[in-house]
Amino acid sequence: QVQLVESGGGLVQPGGSLRLSCAASGFTLDYYAIGWFRQAPGKEREGVSCISSNNVNTYYADSVKGRFTISRDNAKNTVYLQMNSLKPEDTAAYYCAKKSGRGSFYCGSWMPIDFESWGQGTQVTVSS
Repeated sequence: QVQLVESGGGLVQPGGSLRLSCAASGFTLDYYAIGWFRQAPGKEREGVSCISSNNVNTYYADSVKGRFTISRDNAKNTVYLQMNSLKPEDTAAYYCAKKSGRGSFYCGSWMPIDFESWGQGTQVTVSS
């Protein structure tokens, strides 16, 4: 069974840090681009970051650039999202997903519609 499970969320004060994990089962992560997305109440799901299958190319939304870092450990079949200098506007449910269809090695435009195998998400709340 192909599955991705997100973990590592929680409550943190502004300026704090969290590391999210995306653990894969039922397939090998090596050959897929993996994206992180988030969705806040009343808002559409948006792309946060993406990493290509060869671990060379990474992409970030302008809102998180310089604060978040995506990485992958293929030996552990896991992708991570290190989040530093967190802001209240980062509050959302965070999801990871694998790129689908043709060109799955690459992030492309990394829109949610081009990704699959969504997990249940992990909640990140940034508040004083």
